[in-house]
Amino acid sequence: MQEPWPPLMVLPPRAPQRVTTLAAWLVSDEDDGGEFVIDHVEEEEMADFVHELAVTWLVAVLRAWLGARGFVARSEVKLVVGPERGRKADLIVIFPGSATPPRRGPLVHPPDIVVEVVTPSPRDERRDRVEKMAEYAQFGVRFYWIVDPALGTFEIFERTASGHYQKLVGTTSGRVDPVPGCAGLAVDVDALWAELARVPE
Repeated sequence: MQEPWPPLMVLPPRAPQRVTTLAAWLVSDEDDGGEFVIDHVEEEEMADFVHELAVTWLVAVLRAWLGARGFVARSEVKLVVGPERGRKADLIVIFPGSATPPRRGPLVHPPDIVVEVVTPSPRDERRDRVEKMAEYAQFGVRFYWIVDPALGTFEIFERTASGHYQKLVGTTSGRVDPVPGCAGLAVDVDALWAELARVPE
């Protein structure tokens, strides 16, 4: 009886390479993953299906609003947020008129919006709400959105003149209209939760 698929080729495991500088992280393989903090690569959050569904939903809403006037990108874009720190946000938005992103390589200019979808673990919660919030503010990201499916919260922060974030929106339901800094954009938070609720607990 013939096998439906050819036998799988088993490749020898690749020897791990310790990345100890930001420059090395910036040119490391995408398969290596992680974010760079001071002198080491920090393991990324373990995204589940609900996390990815939330990101995909937000990408669709933001792309429909922006069209070809700006850019929306997902998580593998590397951001140089400081002299010894590199991050990969769940979603970034670059407004028309802002610095055009490079075709290749990391972003060294801050995007206008960074979105993080929180995964339900204390480590990831702290990373998104404390560490990354401080780093994105220092980098100069104007708006920081935090979407937390486990808590059912949708928050928007704006960077102040003093270089810190202040909360402009904090809601669990309804419609954010208008979205701060995004003329003509509305986010139906109830529709987002309904999309995520299609995945059973």
